[in-house]
Amino acid sequence: MNKAYMRVNTLLRIAGVLLVSVCMISLLAFRQPAGAPNVGPEYSSDGQLRMPDNYREWIYLSSGFDMSYVPNQAAGHHMFDNVFVNPAAYKIFQQTGSWPDKTVFVLEIREAQAKGSINQSGNYQGTDVMGYDIHVKDETHFQGKWAFFNFNSGEKTSKMIPQSADCYSCHAAHAAVDTTFVQFYPTLLPIAKAKGTLSAAYQKETAGK
Repeated sequence: MNKAYMRVNTLLRIAGVLLVSVCMISLLAFRQPAGAPNVGPEYSSDGQLRMPDNYREWIYLSSGFDMSYVPNQAAGHHMFDNVFVNPAAYKIFQQTGSWPDKTVFVLEIREAQAKGSINQSGNYQGTDVMGYDIHVKDETHFQGKWAFFNFNSGEKTSKMIPQSADCYSCHAAHAAVDTTFVQFYPTLLPIAKAKGTLSAAYQKETAGK
């Protein structure tokens, strides 16, 4: 075996080792570590939505206080609602002004408190969560692309709210972007306006206001 052949063979072996190393590094770089936040909706074996335990690590959009879409409806106590969306969906919305498939919104409902510590006026959020409303976009699971779910505090899974419920028609008629109430999210509404993704229904509803 001549020296030239040995040299070429050695170089080929080195190149092979380097190629394998690059592939391994790439796999490690893109592999999701254990315990990392989920990027979309997850379901139980019987098709129910799983409650995303890490939703408070998601993107916070806004809070409402005593909001109601029904005239003269009072809950009998003050409430806050906090809205979060999964980071992957938020990133795409910033780029496009639209929500991608696998978007998940979590609306966390907390009873308002007035008396506590040094507080003398106004309201703050209590520690107990009263419940959750979750809005999911999953084109492979739901006929209308979007679905609503309601979770009581402590529940881990929930069945889809039937599409005959008022929440579907309300969101379709009044939502600013793709059946979602972007009009109540102050950091997102300007993006939707700039990208031209506001719904025709919302623009008609707010014309002249």
